[in-house]
Amino acid sequence: MIALPRFSRQELLFSLKSFVAAMFALYLSSRFGLPRPFWAMMTAYIVAHPLASHVRSKALYRFLGTLLGCAATVVLVPSLSGSPELLSLALALWVGLCLYVSLLDRSARSYVFMLAGYSAALIGFPLVEAPAAMFDTAVARVTEIGLGILCASVVHSIALPAGLGPSLLGVMDRALGDARQWLTDLLREPPTEAKDARMAADRQRLALDITQLRLLSTHVPFDTDLRWARGAIDALQDRLAALTPELSAVEDCLQALCAATGGVPDDIGSTFAQHAGWLAPSATNAGVEKARTAFRAIADGPAASAWIRALRIDLATRLEDLVAHWEACTTLRSDIDAGIAGNPVALRRTAALGRRVLHLDRGLALRSAITAVLGTCLSCALWIATGWPFGSAMAMGAAVFCSFFATLDDPVPAMHKFITALLWSLPVSAFYVLGIMPLAHDFGMLVLCIAPVFLVVGCYMARPASSLSALGMFFGVAGTLALQDTATADWVSFIGSNLALFVGAVIAARVTALMRSVGRDWTVRRIRRATWHDLADLADLAARPQDASARDAFASRMLDRIALLAPRIAPAGPEAVRIAAHRALRELRVGADIAALQRHRARLPADPVSRLFRELALVFRAQVAGAPPRHAPLLPHIDRLLLDALVADTERPAVAALVGLRRNLFPTAPAALQP
Repeated sequence: MIALPRFSRQELLFSLKSFVAAMFALYLSSRFGLPRPFWAMMTAYIVAHPLASHVRSKALYRFLGTLLGCAATVVLVPSLSGSPELLSLALALWVGLCLYVSLLDRSARSYVFMLAGYSAALIGFPLVEAPAAMFDTAVARVTEIGLGILCASVVHSIALPAGLGPSLLGVMDRALGDARQWLTDLLREPPTEAKDARMAADRQRLALDITQLRLLSTHVPFDTDLRWARGAIDALQDRLAALTPELSAVEDCLQALCAATGGVPDDIGSTFAQHAGWLAPSATNAGVEKARTAFRAIADGPAASAWIRALRIDLATRLEDLVAHWEACTTLRSDIDAGIAGNPVALRRTAALGRRVLHLDRGLALRSAITAVLGTCLSCALWIATGWPFGSAMAMGAAVFCSFFATLDDPVPAMHKFITALLWSLPVSAFYVLGIMPLAHDFGMLVLCIAPVFLVVGCYMARPASSLSALGMFFGVAGTLALQDTATADWVSFIGSNLALFVGAVIAARVTALMRSVGRDWTVRRIRRATWHDLADLADLAARPQDASARDAFASRMLDRIALLAPRIAPAGPEAVRIAAHRALRELRVGADIAALQRHRARLPADPVSRLFRELALVFRAQVAGAPPRHAPLLPHIDRLLLDALVADTERPAVAALVGLRRNLFPTAPAALQP
């Protein structure tokens, strides 16, 4: 007996709303006499999302991308239609350029550029042989897609809309909870293997939460409930990013103190025990201020050596900064609740870091763009050489496939899965195009005929595990309806257009396999080289002090890299993930210490600190070039600067930055300063 699929209420609701929006768009485009009304139906499904804010953002960006792609088509096709080779190259270069730009914008806005690229291919290639109709067709296509976007936005915003608030606030509270748990584990328990494993999990979750929070917040301007708290949301992301290196530095400093003194000093342990309540959600301002004062006094505690004194100063400085960051985080979280409730919140004039701090791989983006250009050009060359009447579908398929999967490390498995779903959709497409459509004499009959397939496929599209296959099935059926003239379709045109589409998809997959597929190890190495490049840039900019935004931007980028590294290293086992995360956090602390030292360099001897920055830059530049790390000559230089700072009673942040550099660059160095 075959078991029927069981769908959740959310899946059924998403499918029903998507279908209603699609039928509404199909009806309007048919009544307006548009040539391909199924484009509107397909667009309504493409912009659909369980969250209403995502639908609105995708709708806006898809319309802008389509408009830009149509404009490019209107310019390129008529002027180059007399030279098929030049036109093919121009359209392929446009697809590659738009794909490159989209991959350098890891936000919802990237949708504009990707759509602008392959929309030009979808509109331009079928009209190569009829350039005179280009403008009318482009206007019709924009109108059809605009209707689909409008209908999807209206239906998903009015019919039981799901807001972004629960998802975003849930991630935000989880990130704050992970940070609180990390700090609680640090201050309340003695070091054990179980504690180390638990804190490693805290660190990874926090990095993933912060990156997820930044990506989710790109849709905040489109959410009617959250938009009033946008400033506080952006500021909280930056504060969480700045909190992470401080937490990691406190952890490292406590480990160094335990190694140097045989355990946590009694006065520090009693201070932690007496002032543990400042982390609680119910903590008062007075309690937080008492904790800050007590932590500041740790620096003046008993020290048997200059190194232990330096560690005490480092710990006191880090804890004081940690209290300030945590207090800011809790204040911002309260402001967000106030903004959602419609109450006035504090005006923040400092610009938040936003999404410009996320990790970008320009080399991989360029490689993806070149792959799209080559795949499209190869399909066009085959089309021109054979004179195949349906060759335009081949060029379209190559452009779309190369663009659609470009964000993956190895797009080929996903391409093959999508192609398989397209093959499974062929019988359904043939049934509708050649059997149902000629018999559907009114709109109501058409809706009844197509409802079973699209309602079921819509439920599977709402399921992350099956969304890719369901999307392939949907594109197979809806794409055939959109690209075919359903009034005159026959077996020859159906088989020819679908075969050309599959050939284009196979060409895209093969070119991608040769040019673009990269392994996890390759990506991990590039992420690490990008980190060393950033560290070298931080040291090179030592000629002028940097503000806190530079430090926070580096911290956010490093946390994003930790989030990117974790799933790529996971197949190697939990130990490999732990080592990689620990190494990335150490590099994060190095960047934070370099930025702090730059801000306080005026308190240190000018020539030695300038030399230190130059040598740091050279070391990291060498690592970018592939040379092994050569930090050893830096140790005596850092020790001399640190001793001079202790003797001169230099400001604590400068001492803390030097201690952090010593610990992070030389974690196994002797616990004694060498003059």
